[in-house]
Amino acid sequence: MIEYVKGELAELTPAMAVVDTGGVGYGLNISLNTYTAIQGKKEVKLFVYEAVREDAYVLYGFSDKQERNLFLLLISVSGVGANTARMILSSMSPSELCDYISTGNEKVLKGIKGIGLKTAQRIIVDLRDKIVTLGITTEIPTGGSMSAPVNNEVKDEALSALAMLGFSPAPSQKVVVKILQEQPDAAVETVVKLALKQIK
Repeated sequence: MIEYVKGELAELTPAMAVVDTGGVGYGLNISLNTYTAIQGKKEVKLFVYEAVREDAYVLYGFSDKQERNLFLLLISVSGVGANTARMILSSMSPSELCDYISTGNEKVLKGIKGIGLKTAQRIIVDLRDKIVTLGITTEIPTGGSMSAPVNNEVKDEALSALAMLGFSPAPSQKVVVKILQEQPDAAVETVVKLALKQIK
């Protein structure tokens, strides 16, 4: 299994990167997010997903693990193939995608080429809890106002503790973020105790 390819960026288009490693040029399918991230660089490191089919062996490259994790989650959804997942990740940033899934915004997902209403709904239902569990979601937006930054370390530990206690990640995330916005210096134990009283 190839974990990543590191070497000289020999060729780059918005859909493909060729990385020269030890005299071998690896052609990797990329999203627009990765294209933007590596544009202008001479040396690159791309995390890899290998798609092995009867008629083809295709490599997909990602500038960071977060994007690859999202790609893997997307292709786990019934009806979403590798090219569709790449299309989704080219249409929006990983944080935007997480926000749309977290808030159940099927309208935006449905607007992406190749995604129908049922597939958009399936993506939201299948991945809403998973993106929180994996820690690759951003704060769930509240009421359209700019949310104050929160202590991610405390947030992650509190969410992990609540998950172990059997609470669903999505409602836990909302409550924990709200507590940390009101009490930025709260310790993990305090956040968990307060969250236990507030999670419905």
